Amino acid sequence: MQVLYQAELSGNDIDEALKNLLESEKYIPETAEFAKKLIAPVWENRAELDAIIKKLSIDWPLDRISKVDLSILRLALQELRTGETPPSVVVDEAVELAKKYSSAESAGFINGILGTYLKKS
Repeated sequence: MQVLYQAELSGNDIDEALKNLLESEKYIPETAEFAKKLIAPVWENRAELDAIIKKLSIDWPLDRISKVDLSILRLALQELRTGETPPSVVVDEAVELAKKYSSAESAGFINGILGTYLKKS
């Protein structure tokens, strides 16, 4: 989520943002590899993921959604689409990220968007 957020704000490409994060903090190799595997498709599919978010966030245009929340939603939706992680785990992690990096209101908003997505898919 941090890499996606950084790339979104800075305008850097995703590889540069990932490199910056991995150099600034120590991660075990498995975590770094998982991040690399997950982040590239999220970044590549931004337009498609944003279309899903726009469709599900009734009365909330994308430009009203905070960049943190947008990054969390993109990441969670991509994980849900791959099906590698159980949906309940993806939603719980997304909500926890929102609580930590955004707000309680954002956590509820993210939970609602992801819950609606799961019901419709």
